[in-house]
Amino acid sequence: MSNFNSETVLSVHHWTDRLFSFTTTRDKSFRFKNGQFAMIGLEVDGRPLMRAYSMVSADYDETLEFLSIKVPDGPLTSRLQYIKVDDQILVGRKSVGTLLQDSLLPAKHLYLLGTGTGLAPFMSVIKDPDAYERYEKIILVHGCRDVSELAYADFITNDWPNNEFFGDQIREKLLYYPTVTREAFRNQGRITDLITSGKLFSDLGLPPANLDDDRFMLCGSPQFLTDMREIFENMKCIEGSHTTQGHFVIEKAFVEK
Repeated sequence: MSNFNSETVLSVHHWTDRLFSFTTTRDKSFRFKNGQFAMIGLEVDGRPLMRAYSMVSADYDETLEFLSIKVPDGPLTSRLQYIKVDDQILVGRKSVGTLLQDSLLPAKHLYLLGTGTGLAPFMSVIKDPDAYERYEKIILVHGCRDVSELAYADFITNDWPNNEFFGDQIREKLLYYPTVTREAFRNQGRITDLITSGKLFSDLGLPPANLDDDRFMLCGSPQFLTDMREIFENMKCIEGSHTTQGHFVIEKAFVEK
């Protein structure tokens, strides 16, 4: 277990019967960049059972926060969904991931496109003061099946814009666009369809996507990422990496489905 820290669960919040989040203590030696993930899990039969989870918390927070789905027969989430305050969670000591601002070319707008629990790393990014220095607008787009699955919506809409340290920048620069596919809501449809039709941009009062002004971070279902990659290929976008800056970056590590 030398590669993991044992952290104590501080709180658990069940958003729906399919979705929950929790906070834990944070070892002082654990470092990460906003948008990254770590391996977290439980000790099962004397061995660590681990999966990749993005940090919802910001790199400066004293605690760690994670967002998870519930899978009845999932090796980890079938157990993880029942955690409670004071339980112990294993957190890998190394943070990794591709959703880094340094991997993107400079531009005016940063689009954070996430489906389901793919929202998690972008909660970290929208808490990053550096992002508000780099971009004129940060657009957080979260797609779910149902309205109840739009986790953190109240925080994004009401709490975060009133942050005591840089609320003015948040109110000026952060745009939030939640959308659902299975029930009536002010925004409806898949993110890919909203982009290709142009509705996303017209609803936000922004120009259609272009290579000069717009950069994209993606995290979500495999199908969503595949469809978005095709859109980007048609736009002649370049994928960014740790060694080369580009127009978009994709997180390829997933929590079990």
